[in-house]
Amino acid sequence: MSDFAAQRAHMVEHQLRERGIDDERVLAAMGEVPRETFVGERRQEMAYADAALPIGSEQTISQPWIVAAILQALELKGGERVLEIGTGSGYSTCLLARLTDHVVSVERHAGLARSAAEHLRACRAQNVELMVGDGSRGVPGRAPFDAIAVHAAAPKPPPALLEQLAEGGRMVVPVVTGKEEMLTAIRRRGTELESIALSPCRFVPLIGAEGF
Repeated sequence: MSDFAAQRAHMVEHQLRERGIDDERVLAAMGEVPRETFVGERRQEMAYADAALPIGSEQTISQPWIVAAILQALELKGGERVLEIGTGSGYSTCLLARLTDHVVSVERHAGLARSAAEHLRACRAQNVELMVGDGSRGVPGRAPFDAIAVHAAAPKPPPALLEQLAEGGRMVVPVVTGKEEMLTAIRRRGTELESIALSPCRFVPLIGAEGF
């Protein structure tokens, strides 16, 4: 077993499973995807640290537990169409590609999108559409989506994204409440939206028409 493979196994057991992540599909995917590929050569030795890491353009790759918590809350079974807001390095995108049928991922920074595309090719993620644009608006032309993952903190759940959520669909979004950010899961039930607070968190702000 390589050193990175050993670190992945340790991450899965001690950062994830022991802290309440119990979706076996999520655990398996995170045990397989090489996180070190997505953090840049200078920070590979920190790839499996229990912390967020900078990836350029004032953006970060979230700590492993936060990534896993988002994926678990989406309740993916394998056949869904997923919208991801904030491609970043492409790490979460690669995980989503393993967990579901099709992923549409939107990144605001063209440079990050280009590097993420390279990472995703190395990851052999062939069921991903990458787009550069204002993620707070979503992608109406591809809606509805069974699940939406937002990797930036919003002042409230963006209405455009809620409109693009399918019946029974789930969205996970960090929402700013006062001085705190709360990772929040939202499920559509007809015209009703059910909201559950998952965990305090820390994300970069969602910049755009329906963000900050």
